[in-house]
Amino acid sequence: MDSDARSQNGFLKSLSTDDFEAIRPHLRTSELTQGQVLQDIGTSINEVYFPHDCVLSRSLELDAGHIVEIAMVGRDSLLGALAAAGVPTAKSGAVVVLPGTASIIDIGHLRAAADRSPTLNKALVRHGQAVLARCQQAIGCKSLHPVEARLARWLLEVRDLAGLDRFRLTQEMMAQMIGARYNSIAIVAHTLEQEGCITYNGGEVNIINPDGLTKDACKCYALIKAQHEQLLLDVEQSFKCAMI
Repeated sequence: MDSDARSQNGFLKSLSTDDFEAIRPHLRTSELTQGQVLQDIGTSINEVYFPHDCVLSRSLELDAGHIVEIAMVGRDSLLGALAAAGVPTAKSGAVVVLPGTASIIDIGHLRAAADRSPTLNKALVRHGQAVLARCQQAIGCKSLHPVEARLARWLLEVRDLAGLDRFRLTQEMMAQMIGARYNSIAIVAHTLEQEGCITYNGGEVNIINPDGLTKDACKCYALIKAQHEQLLLDVEQSFKCAMI
């Protein structure tokens, strides 16, 4: 039983008492390591993850093993929402970008609870839609915006999703996630350091001026954040209406 899950994850926190109690006995806590593969494209989804302080990345593999990130999932949501709502096969891969803890539930237990509860099912669908919205915006971002704007946007997203200003990320990981060349990350990170937005030393990123970093980020950051918050707000409002 995962007794601390509700306070650590936004999706679980948003659930009604009845919906949370229906899944609480089946939750367990696990430490996830950076680079850990959680699902592969085309495989059956057996587990759903509710991040506490880790960040997970959904990605697609293109030609020659080239990986492209399409969305991130953090402490405000879950990985596997649409699978729990009835889509059993992974349409994208998933890997741990930032290590930390997460609550995990077997897909069968969550799906059974969703079948019994219209509000839980609706919440799962809404969170799935929120992640898809991130996917659409992120794909457009990679094709239109320069590396500096993409890296600034991505670092701000990691900060929001993890609730941390300081975290460890290799240049290889950042390059892969934003779809850039490895050597360009060092140049852009140095530029952001000179502007007083971040420090980057020994693989540790420290965001010291979020407002400055926001000015460097492309407009996708504000759009993704607004879309995501609106979809999650719709979930909370639906719960309030159901309780009236």
